Amino acid sequence: MLTILGFAMIATFLVLIMTKKMSPIAALVLIPALFCVAVGQGAKLGDYVIEGVGTLAPTAAMLMFAIVYFGVMIDVGLFDPIVRAILRFCKADPMRIVIGTALLAAIVSLDGDGSTTFMITVSAMYPLYKRLKMSLVVMTCVAATANGVMNTLPWGGPTARAATALKVDAADIFVPMIPALAVGLLAVILLAWVLGRRERKRLGMLTLDEALVTEPETVLVGAGGGDRLTKTPQGTGTGTGGTGSADVSEGDDDEQEFKGLDPNRSTLRPKLYWFNAGLTVALLAAMILELMPIPVLFLIGAALALTVNFPHMPDQRARIAAHADNVLNVSGMVFAAAVFTGVLTGTGMVEHMADWLVGAIPDGMGPHMAVVTGVLSLPLTYFMSNDGFYFGVLPVLAEAGAAHGVSHLEIARASIVGQPLHMSSPLVPAVYVLVGMAKVEFGDHTRFTVKWAVLTSLVVLGAAILFGLV
Repeated sequence: MLTILGFAMIATFLVLIMTKKMSPIAALVLIPALFCVAVGQGAKLGDYVIEGVGTLAPTAAMLMFAIVYFGVMIDVGLFDPIVRAILRFCKADPMRIVIGTALLAAIVSLDGDGSTTFMITVSAMYPLYKRLKMSLVVMTCVAATANGVMNTLPWGGPTARAATALKVDAADIFVPMIPALAVGLLAVILLAWVLGRRERKRLGMLTLDEALVTEPETVLVGAGGGDRLTKTPQGTGTGTGGTGSADVSEGDDDEQEFKGLDPNRSTLRPKLYWFNAGLTVALLAAMILELMPIPVLFLIGAALALTVNFPHMPDQRARIAAHADNVLNVSGMVFAAAVFTGVLTGTGMVEHMADWLVGAIPDGMGPHMAVVTGVLSLPLTYFMSNDGFYFGVLPVLAEAGAAHGVSHLEIARASIVGQPLHMSSPLVPAVYVLVGMAKVEFGDHTRFTVKWAVLTSLVVLGAAILFGLV
């Protein structure tokens, strides 16, 4: 019964948010509360929620102060050079912009933290998507999938969990998987190319009249392709289709004008650029080296960034207020997710669901348990936390494989292939940073991204099989 109710709870949640019948926060709170009562454990709901909140509170604190920190860094101009460099590559071409999104997300993912990756990627790319009127779910899809592939880095979490759960070396899991993961990253870039070409075609079909309606002061002419776009006053169009409207100047200053960040904004601190860059590098290095808990690092980093860049109290309050919406939305979502995970775990639904899935595997599949593990990692890491999968389910799968001569290392390698899909799970706090900053509905992101993330995960699994790693 708990197995059925567990799957029913997850399905109800997904249907309601994807059809936009409920907001994610409301669904994350009310649906598990109702199911907790349905299983006859309503009296324990408070305990389950408090336990879930206690588990996720450090994550919520980290996200709150990380948003403030990176918000301040954006305000003072730390990432302006990154935007300009990307723009030199993108040249206002939708296809290049989407590929640039994938590359930027992959590079920034080297720090091992999804929230940081999404904050930097969205901050850099959001102005471009808005100015060219590109689909924002394309940005969130590509960023999440690229980060999912890179999330398999030993310091990213899943690989370390697999190594701990199965008592093997993390390097023995990750290093042999590098070729398969590289194929997965190439698949993400190919996906970006396909989606970018689709966006280019869609925007190139806009008529000049439509562009004039959306932004009558200026329109872009010279549609589609990688042509550099120029600004034409209203009424002087050439009759070619526009890619959308934007404020782009001619010549070498395209990047400065197009980036969507005012080059003369009062919050810029050019004299403190190297201090801010050094502080950010030190912060990321401390995270990788685990010198302190991540929430503490971001709390200290945010306090330093505010104090040094904005020494006057009114300016500090203004910067905090400027980012308050993101802080409230994201931290609220995390605490709401604590209700969902608390009920799912506390009632025993997760355990019963995992046992049912493992028990449903036919005996004849024993010698192929590595492949089975890889396939199961997609739904299981999507519907439960990484901790639940790697510490609760993976040891059971590993023992089943060992009985048929399948090594723990093969099982461990297969277990990380579902990460591209996992990063869009409603149980991953970082995804709420992504959709919140991109101003995308979570249901829209899920509906668009899941199929591409599944395909990417299967590509990684297929490459691992082809290379003899699984």
